Amino acid sequence: MTKVNSAADSPDRVLGHPLFRDAPPEVARLLLRDAAVLHVEDGDVLFREGEDAIEYLYVLSGGIEVLRHTQDGQERVFHIFRSGQLLAETAMFMTHGRYPMNARARGDAITLCLKRSGLQAACRAWPDLSMRLLARLSDRVYQRVNEVEWFSDSTAAQRLADYLLRLRPGQDASVRLPLTQRQLAAHLGVRAETLSRLLADWVAQGRITGARRDWTLHDLAFLDDLAQPVRRSF
Repeated sequence: MTKVNSAADSPDRVLGHPLFRDAPPEVARLLLRDAAVLHVEDGDVLFREGEDAIEYLYVLSGGIEVLRHTQDGQERVFHIFRSGQLLAETAMFMTHGRYPMNARARGDAITLCLKRSGLQAACRAWPDLSMRLLARLSDRVYQRVNEVEWFSDSTAAQRLADYLLRLRPGQDASVRLPLTQRQLAAHLGVRAETLSRLLADWVAQGRITGARRDWTLHDLAFLDDLAQPVRRSF
């Protein structure tokens, strides 16, 4: 893991993010103050749950996954952040001042490390940024409320069908799982054995084909009928 001075094009890239777009020059200087580029290799940990949250990240290339470990030692991956996305910016405002999750490189990646102090100062100087952050946080709270309902009111089959359909790139019937099957089971809140049985049953029925991370969805109507009852209209 190597930190170097900010890359030539990284300031322009991060300032093009919807959160920072059209920031006045003095606000841009606050946001980029002491920023540094971090090169990480696959599996490198960028921060750990419970550590002081002093930096947030803008992904320049590659992917960064955020995760927690369950009580039985399994990994639950909450999200994979890709190029052009911010992560841990909301942690910069938590009263306990600590990261709530772990962040780890998925493959080789490059991120721009931005300082908590700069973000907080920018919010004080430019109210538009505070309003954008508030809207961003509100959307995430709403998403999490929906996820709680999704977990409590749906079956394992419904959650898996919904997940597979959301992975489809456009109209393509082929999907690649971004998680291992054990990680996917934790993400969906099911036992690994339950996930394996569901996949095997759907293969036997001709609904899907594939193995490990690569799958083809043959019966989209079947999957859509399963997933439809647990989807919200907004």
